[in-house]
Amino acid sequence: MSDERYKTQEEHTSWPIRKRLSAAAAILLAGFALAPVATAAERDTAHRGTVVSVTPVADHDAGQVREFLAERDIATDPVRYGVRAYRLTYRTVDPYGKPTTATGLLTLPQGGTQQLDLVSDTHGTMVKRTYAPSASEDFGRVPSYLNASAGRAVAAPDYLGLGEGPGPHPYMDTRSAVTASVDMLRAARTAADRLGRPLTGDVYATGFSQGGQVAMALGRALDGGADQHFRLKALAPVSGPYDLEGQEVPALFDGRINDISGVFYISYWLVAQNRLHHFYKDPGEVFRAPYASRVESLFDGRHDEEDVIKGLAPSVKQLLTPAFYDRLQHPTGPLLDAMRSADHTCDWKPDAPVRLYAGAADTDVPIGNARSCALQLAAHQAPAPVVNQGEVDHFGSFVVSAPQVARWFDALAGRGSLR
Repeated sequence: MSDERYKTQEEHTSWPIRKRLSAAAAILLAGFALAPVATAAERDTAHRGTVVSVTPVADHDAGQVREFLAERDIATDPVRYGVRAYRLTYRTVDPYGKPTTATGLLTLPQGGTQQLDLVSDTHGTMVKRTYAPSASEDFGRVPSYLNASAGRAVAAPDYLGLGEGPGPHPYMDTRSAVTASVDMLRAARTAADRLGRPLTGDVYATGFSQGGQVAMALGRALDGGADQHFRLKALAPVSGPYDLEGQEVPALFDGRINDISGVFYISYWLVAQNRLHHFYKDPGEVFRAPYASRVESLFDGRHDEEDVIKGLAPSVKQLLTPAFYDRLQHPTGPLLDAMRSADHTCDWKPDAPVRLYAGAADTDVPIGNARSCALQLAAHQAPAPVVNQGEVDHFGSFVVSAPQVARWFDALAGRGSLR
């Protein structure tokens, strides 16, 4: 590639609210562009998934990968190889179908077969754009490093509005999360080929929390032929909110979701979904003072979770106006439409095997979500076990499940046992 443009990029580290560890050293690596910026005539949906640029962001040998995982209490036995990771910038569409760009992380093993299967990993809820997988050497990279070090390529979209993508993040907008994820797979296919590690077309999909719901929706899209180059081989979502109407929202009011998480999630969801479904004109219709005057600015992609939580009420009842608190318990109209637009990601019959991982003590995304998903799949004669990880919280379900998912993918590919 004689037209590569080199530049210096410093990667900053950041940590999620529940498991913040000491910051990793910043990474300084050269980057290169694979394609020029499109002209106005090129900015259409036919160019979805086109690679704009590829920037190296990490290079770790197997020992360093094990250290990275062990520092975060993640089992290291799936690790076989070192990894190299790249930030992809690619073309996609926004929630209204208009052309935009997004970023994501492509991670490749430093060994193994030349042609690689692909894992799609979709991350959990993030409010600060620099927490995204392509931007931060953080927990968002755990599944990428686990699965790549086991010998697969991993495509981890940042979603719209996170990482270096423009605009606000349309939190829990399933449709745009799927288009961004499918287009990330396309970009990964192009970039991996140019990097000398072509993809087989087999896709193993996983994701945590918000990303668990996205993984189910992505699996459905792939199974339905969203892209002829990719074949869904397995689905392994972890602790996803698959049932907002029947489980997740009711759990805000019956004690199954803790107060801090409940305030955080419902605020984020209301602000983001109102841009799409328009169920309030003024924040004061939904949020009590003084929160109404600050809630939208807290979700601007620049605040971290601690800042957001400090700026909001201690409970959902103290956050919302009495009228909207009642309305949320008995949703109708656009509010109900917003909930249902994210539900039914499990209402189909996968041809690939599915495992639903969850924790019994999860007070962020109660295990009832996974059970609802399993019931929907069973109604289509597609039984899927709920892998109950026992008395672990939301983040604990991820810590335990991520290595199990990697081992299961190994086993399905004929590389390990079904542990």
